[in-house]
Amino acid sequence: DLELHLQRCQQLSVTVLTDHQDLSNTELKTITNSSAPQQYRIRAKLRTYKPQKLHQSVKLHCSKCNSLQEVPDRDDFDFILHGSAGTAPNPELHNTSWYESVTWTTQEQRQREIAIHFVKHDEMLQHPEDTLIMVEGGTLKEIWKLTKRFKCVIPVRSTEDDLELLDLSAPFLLKGNVKYYGCKQCSTPKPMKNLSSIAAEQRPSWEPTEIAQVLGIELLQYVFIMKFTLVDETGSLNAYLFDY
Repeated sequence: DLELHLQRCQQLSVTVLTDHQDLSNTELKTITNSSAPQQYRIRAKLRTYKPQKLHQSVKLHCSKCNSLQEVPDRDDFDFILHGSAGTAPNPELHNTSWYESVTWTTQEQRQREIAIHFVKHDEMLQHPEDTLIMVEGGTLKEIWKLTKRFKCVIPVRSTEDDLELLDLSAPFLLKGNVKYYGCKQCSTPKPMKNLSSIAAEQRPSWEPTEIAQVLGIELLQYVFIMKFTLVDETGSLNAYLFDY
């Protein structure tokens, strides 16, 4: 457990934080006065680390514009879903050549109309574990139930001409328990009919990277980031960990 390990590191008087056993130890003052890139072996105390809570270390990174952003929480997603539920599914967009549609109305006091569009392959429905579905009007709870049954779930809404993605603050795709996001700055979302090119493949894999590409989405990657402040008797040094 990294968090416990970091706490233990703070309690120890000295800890080796980098390897390079073939190198002699270098003082932090020498490192801060040197030009990068260099390779060093150090002996230092860990004074502090950020963030304090491990889950806060996970961010979303765009490799195109190099931006970093916080992972939206479930309340953000829920709010966007509630907003899109106010738009009733457009029946003219149901049952096309490449997907089959099913609609129903909820029995709750504030009735909602839900539509699920099952993408077909060779004009036939596949097994649920191989199927991509597009959902209109679903709640967060309903969508998570669908992710347990179907391979991929894309939340959508109706326009006059086509189905489209929701606001990119929401995940554009859910696969298993993973939510996939697109960069708002670098993406140019395309209508859902572009997915028909994947459905026409001999064996559609429904890989997130391929889905993102045909939908004009610049896929954000989950990254792990931490900042360590290291000290020895000569000075201090900030060290950053960045990994996919």
